[in-house]
Amino acid sequence: MQAWGKDQKVGLSMLQLMADPAGELTKALDMELTHPGPISKGIVGRCKRFALYAVNGEIKAINVSESEDDPAGDDNPEDTLAEGMLKAIEASK
Repeated sequence: MQAWGKDQKVGLSMLQLMADPAGELTKALDMELTHPGPISKGIVGRCKRFALYAVNGEIKAINVSESEDDPAGDDNPEDTLAEGMLKAIEASK
């Protein structure tokens, strides 16, 4: 995750990138991508495309990019990008 953070230039920012190699957090948040489309292509255990804003462990906002015809949210990720999350954070106040 440090390498990804360096690549994304978030080194000393307030953004924290976290790994979930065993999928424990993914499952606890009910964010496992279980749609048959990706699974039929061998993509098993992937996390849904989501962004979460938490303060002191309390989830204040969560956005998920998915639809029936785009379960991975690849075609329409806007809600999970910075602008979409900033709107969600503002609305959570």
